[in-house]
Amino acid sequence: MLQRVGVKTLDDLYAEIPESIRFKGDYDLPEAMSEIEIRNFFEKINKGNKLMTCFAGAGVYDHYTPSIVPKLLQRSEFLTSYTPYQAEISQGTLHYIFEYQSIMTRLTGMDISNASMYDGTTATAEAVLMANAAAKKADTVLVSATVDDKTRAVIDTYAHFQGINIVTIDEKDGVTDTACLDTLLDKGNVAGVVVQQPNKFGIVENYEGFADRCHSKKALFIMNSIIADLALLKTPGELGADIAVGEAQSLGIPMSFGGPYIGYMCCTEKLMRKIPGRIVGETKDNRGQRAFVLTLQAREQHIRRQKATSNICSNQGLMALFVTIYSSVMGKEGLKEAAQLSYAGAHYLCDQLLATGRFTLAYNQPFFNEFCVKFNGNVDELQKKLADNGILGGVKVADDVIMFAVTENRTKEEIDRLVELCK
Repeated sequence: MLQRVGVKTLDDLYAEIPESIRFKGDYDLPEAMSEIEIRNFFEKINKGNKLMTCFAGAGVYDHYTPSIVPKLLQRSEFLTSYTPYQAEISQGTLHYIFEYQSIMTRLTGMDISNASMYDGTTATAEAVLMANAAAKKADTVLVSATVDDKTRAVIDTYAHFQGINIVTIDEKDGVTDTACLDTLLDKGNVAGVVVQQPNKFGIVENYEGFADRCHSKKALFIMNSIIADLALLKTPGELGADIAVGEAQSLGIPMSFGGPYIGYMCCTEKLMRKIPGRIVGETKDNRGQRAFVLTLQAREQHIRRQKATSNICSNQGLMALFVTIYSSVMGKEGLKEAAQLSYAGAHYLCDQLLATGRFTLAYNQPFFNEFCVKFNGNVDELQKKLADNGILGGVKVADDVIMFAVTENRTKEEIDRLVELCK
């Protein structure tokens, strides 16, 4: 290679780099290893990981993944190029994206789904940009204080560089304060309103009438939801939402130390041309057979940059395929059953913790599979005790408050053991 580029030594190759900034030491790199040595090396590291029974949530949940999902995920029909520009050689990719969109619209009750977003936080921030673009003149978006703090932080980052004014709607007793919402809407200049279901405390809020409040002031109603919970809860479509966004990790994707996950975004047909990403449509080929094509691409690679709603350049293809297979395998009743088991488990755990006398409900509100309780002791010490016994004991949300989550993966025996350790 040196001969090819016309130099004799490596020192000649790097001659233009000043001596003062050159690294003079030895590189801290391990010696080369054979395949079996590498396998043993990583196996030794893996044994250092402590697997724990997870009762933590706050946006990421330990759901069961049917064994068939990772097997089908590797099928060559689907693992084609991630950007399906040439429809004739990308039918596998286009097919599963079409099915993914269909599943998302059914779960959310919306007209249109894109495919797809990086995660639930960026999807929500993109919805804020959508609302701002649709409003044209209004530059304020209201965000409920009950929206997850991680999501709010990403919204603030996106909005800052787009000149969008983000205003917080107060919370009262753990839910969105409707009086505050009405006051802020009456001030005008509002492009959209963002709420979360269930909210960051695990509470199921009553959003009946919110869409009418927003629409009367020409603002869009945006709902962020954990997608698996919509198998039982009222959908954003039923509640009149204009944009439905959130995290789809709950559809069987392993927690994987924090990712990769997948954000979903759905909207009404009216907003179809404002949605970022891509939409796959169904058609027929010249032989009359069912075929799939890219129908709409409102991103900067395909249209004039200044007209683009977003420069999202990945459709998270592998994760979209994952949740498509999971949802197909589970089916409508399977998704409902998993949600019901999660709901029942959380309420059983809550009742048992309250019965110990060491916990009280932080909010007297309905909840789904996650809830906040006040602990009349040292929260840090309790969580360390649980961790020492192999249990990831919830998420600390205040000095004296823990938020516990339960999924269909948790057994009665595991719940009872957690309660026993809390006594």
